[in-house]
Amino acid sequence: MLEIRNLSKTYRGPDGPLTVLRGLDLDVGAGEFVAVQGRSGCGKTTLLLAAGGLLHPDAGRVAVAGQDLYALSAEARTRFRAARIGFVFQQFHLIPYLSVLDNVLSPALALKVPDARVRAEELVAALGLAARRHHVPAQLSTGERQRTALARALLNRPGLLLADEPTGNLDRDSADVVLGHLADFARNGGAVLLVTHDAEAAARAQRVVRLEARESVGVGGGGEP
Repeated sequence: MLEIRNLSKTYRGPDGPLTVLRGLDLDVGAGEFVAVQGRSGCGKTTLLLAAGGLLHPDAGRVAVAGQDLYALSAEARTRFRAARIGFVFQQFHLIPYLSVLDNVLSPALALKVPDARVRAEELVAALGLAARRHHVPAQLSTGERQRTALARALLNRPGLLLADEPTGNLDRDSADVVLGHLADFARNGGAVLLVTHDAEAAARAQRVVRLEARESVGVGGGGEP
């Protein structure tokens, strides 16, 4: 589902160039839940953004479902991303004046989903938000906001979910709910790439990739970096 080859990215800063990724290779197959760990500044978020078509690498190839993302025009890449990739971020990025249900429905504004309302209602119920469906984000707990963001990411039935520290602001119980749904997504044939500092979150993955500063140095399994 996700194939990354020879990925490299260097940022230009006041103290000169900083290479955060160099020659990185990574595959995430359908039905696979992969976690990425590493110290701050090692390139975890850069990897996630490049994998989702949001950050053009300096070199390398990123393909989702066989499509080279950066061979597409910016407009075509946006359309492809809306159809095939779901994002879940630590800060939720919910629209503050929309209800839970309308936040979940918002991706359908960019991509036609014939059964969008039915699908949104199903996701809201599955994520335990039915009683909150008409509430705006300010009226939700932190865990409810993240579940709303997850439901939104799933609306268009993506094949790939990219999650950047989705449990970073959550208590353990709320984190377990979110991680359980990510695992369910993979068990149902989707692919999940999770960036996390949380060892307990990483332990829910089938495979853990550890990044060190400026390059990927190893791959582990069984929940251990």
